[in-house]
Amino acid sequence: MKKLLLFTLVLVLALSFNACKKDDKTEPAGSTQDDIPIDSTQIKEQVIEIKTKFGNMYMWLYKETPLHRANFLKLAKDEYFDSTTFHRIIAGFVAQGGDPNTKDNDPSDDGNGSPGYTVPAEIKTSIKHNYGAVGAARMPDNVNPAKASSGSQFYIVVNTAGTHGLDGGYTVFGKILGGMSVAQTIVNQPKGANDRPNEFIRMDVNIIEKTRAELKTEFNFVP
Repeated sequence: MKKLLLFTLVLVLALSFNACKKDDKTEPAGSTQDDIPIDSTQIKEQVIEIKTKFGNMYMWLYKETPLHRANFLKLAKDEYFDSTTFHRIIAGFVAQGGDPNTKDNDPSDDGNGSPGYTVPAEIKTSIKHNYGAVGAARMPDNVNPAKASSGSQFYIVVNTAGTHGLDGGYTVFGKILGGMSVAQTIVNQPKGANDRPNEFIRMDVNIIEKTRAELKTEFNFVP
C-alpha cells in the first residue's frame, strides 16, 4: 500500500513538472493579441489648422517646446484666436497675428494685446528661423531680459532663406507644414502705417488630427 501511494505521488509530481515546462515555453512574438506590434503610422497627431480668406495653413507644434505647445493648443481649443487678424505683414520677413485687440474694428491698439500673461522662453539652438518657422512675438530685451514670449501673438517666417538674425532671441515653437503660399499671399497685401494690412485678414484656428501616415502623404513630414 505504501509503495502504491509513493508511486502515485511520484507520478503526480512528474505530470505537474511536465505541465509547468509546457506552460513555461516562450510563445512566438505576435502569436497573441497582446503581442501584435502597433503600427506607428496610424498614431494620431494634433495639427493646427489656420483658415483665412486666402486659404488654409497647417502648423506643427514642436514637442521640444512643451510650454508653448500646450499654451497654443489651449488657446485654439478655447477659440481664442478666432476672428483675430494678421495685423503686421512684411514681405520677405514675417506675417504676425494672434492679438485679441484685432477682433474689433479699431486698429489703434493692434499689436498690444495678449491673454494677460507671458510664456517662459524655450529657445532651442536646434530649432532655427527657417522658412515657414512659427515663432512667438515678445517685448524688447530692455523690458523683457528673460525673453518671455507673448501669450498669444505669433509670427510666420516668409523669407525663403529664413530670418536667422532672430535665432537665439525668440522662441520658435512650430512650423507650417502646408499652405506657405497662403502666408506669401497675406504678406503681399496692400498695407498702411505700422505694416498693417488695409483690409482685415482674419483667421479661424482649429485643432485637427492626422495620422503619421497622413502627415507623410500630405505634407512629406515625419514627426
